[in-house]
Amino acid sequence: MFGMTRRECVQSALALGASTTLGTLVQEQSFAAQPPAVSARRANRIAVSTYSFWRFRQDSRLTIAQCIDEAARMGFDGVEILHRQMDDETPASLQRLKRQAFTLGMDLCGFSTHQGFVSPDVQERKKNIEHTKKCIDIAYRLGIGTMRVNTGRWNTTKSFDELMANKGIEPKLDGYSEDDGFRWVIESLQECLPMAEQCGVILGLENHWGLGRTAQGVLRIVEAIKSPWLQVTMDTGNFFEQLYEQLEMLAPNTVYVQAKTYFGGGTWYTLDIDYARVAKILRLANYRGYVSLEFEGIEDWSTAIPQSLELLRRHFS
Repeated sequence: MFGMTRRECVQSALALGASTTLGTLVQEQSFAAQPPAVSARRANRIAVSTYSFWRFRQDSRLTIAQCIDEAARMGFDGVEILHRQMDDETPASLQRLKRQAFTLGMDLCGFSTHQGFVSPDVQERKKNIEHTKKCIDIAYRLGIGTMRVNTGRWNTTKSFDELMANKGIEPKLDGYSEDDGFRWVIESLQECLPMAEQCGVILGLENHWGLGRTAQGVLRIVEAIKSPWLQVTMDTGNFFEQLYEQLEMLAPNTVYVQAKTYFGGGTWYTLDIDYARVAKILRLANYRGYVSLEFEGIEDWSTAIPQSLELLRRHFS
């Protein structure tokens, strides 16, 4: 190298550069000819809804903080919070829950709320819109990325027990059609979506009675709005007919799964859910998110919830 003339050095450098460029080009073409690597399939993380400890029963009214402690002790990966169970929504309380979960190595992964947009009363719908926006803000403060929302129902059946006896079916309000109801729900959710996007909280419309009693009803709303900030929360225990066919319809739009179990017999009803089949449906849809337990049986939660965790781990691993 030291004995080379300036001309020879330049020619050598040009040759080396051309060789390097050619090698890089061949390497890039080789990579391009290969199909992209498929990422390894990992197990779905398993969460538990605080509803599982609570279930609107007077004999198991645990606080949210107690539920987080129990979930960590039992070995869950995350906790879904039921809004109606909260007894303190102050900023300080929310940050204490967030800190508690973090120090226990637990994700706060879902927020489950109630609202009803199926009403001809504009003010009633407005009240529910504002409630939903407030809940989006709570989810954001807790660092939760998705929030369950409902369509609401006609409320012509006054008793929830009667509604369950009728498999979630109830008559429409006199003088109104289902098209009216869907329009009210779509318009209401559209008013909530700008805040959902601003906060980074995906709204998951659940198959949960009312106009969301069927997969067709849920998808009619989601497909009409066409927003990445409105997707589906799949509840495995809320279809009485064609369970697996309807779950399969929801799977491509699902961002969160609530998995029902009924140890000891169900509070309102019991479904025999084949979780191997459910897991296969979700795998085929490439669902990688959380599966959150909603225990809805009458067995004591201290024994039923660990059994439910074992069941879900077995099928979603």
